Amino acid sequence: MKGSPFSRRIRQLSLPNLGPVRLKLLLCCCIAFTLIALAGRGSTLLGWKAGLDYLDDPSFPPRKGYAILINTWKRNDLLKKSIAHYVSCCGLDSIHIIWSEPDPPSDSIVKYLDNVVQSKSTDGHRIGLKFDINKEDSLNNRFKEIKDLRADAVFSIDDDVIFPCSSVELAYNVWESAQDTMVGFVPRMHWPDHSRNKQDYVYGGWWSVWWTGRYSMVLSKAAFFHKKYLTMYTIEMAASIREYVGRNRNCEDIAMSFLVANATGAPPVWVEGKIFEIGTTGISSLGGHSDKRTTCVNRFVAEYGKMPLVSTTVKAVDSRNCWFW
Repeated sequence: MKGSPFSRRIRQLSLPNLGPVRLKLLLCCCIAFTLIALAGRGSTLLGWKAGLDYLDDPSFPPRKGYAILINTWKRNDLLKKSIAHYVSCCGLDSIHIIWSEPDPPSDSIVKYLDNVVQSKSTDGHRIGLKFDINKEDSLNNRFKEIKDLRADAVFSIDDDVIFPCSSVELAYNVWESAQDTMVGFVPRMHWPDHSRNKQDYVYGGWWSVWWTGRYSMVLSKAAFFHKKYLTMYTIEMAASIREYVGRNRNCEDIAMSFLVANATGAPPVWVEGKIFEIGTTGISSLGGHSDKRTTCVNRFVAEYGKMPLVSTTVKAVDSRNCWFW
């Protein structure tokens, strides 16, 4: 049976009839298209400097941008690396360095960082750089009121962690849609403690969040919030909470989470982001850290007369970097 004209036409177009040269050419084209697609996706997966395409689109209205509050302590090498990275991020308006060391910053570090910032200031926009110098060493310094902030959004960050610019811009974009809440990368949770007769809570670290998918805090080591909360922390929050934080040198981030949750009655927003640890160790690596944090949670509950934290399972991700939904 000779078959229909259509089937004969299909056999004429089959791969064996293409010849070895044409077949190789077809395969090369397929490989090239695959590499181009992966390169487009990989630009936001590899490196720290990838940005969001829409930021360069003139059809979008200009945004106020955000201010970075970077907390540092006798780690100038880490401070240099962090600022050299973040000045490349789109949307950055200014950088405020929380300086609580006994000696003021040296002329060399000030000149170095100023040159770094100037080299990245383009199109007539000058990124602000300021050392906020404090007379005493206190964890409360990172949330002191800053009256000359031009931007409403504050990105609080430690000097030993770096996030890709694409992740920072994603978090900023999420914050713009929920400006009263905290938006960050490091989630934590509080859990009711049923082992005691009275109503207490236990501080849940990363593994409890990973296991359950539930969180009620995002730590201020990497989080966006409105600048008004700096004023509320400094002036309106109970002085006894600030005194407790200063005395115990811990839990300023939990205190801020309580403050925002009490003001909004809403949970924070966890944003997916790749974290690069460029430091060594911090207070979280010390013995008894979780127990101290649990004590803080229960102390703040007593101060507020209630548990203001609200838990959630919502997580913000960049859909362009997700293969499956």
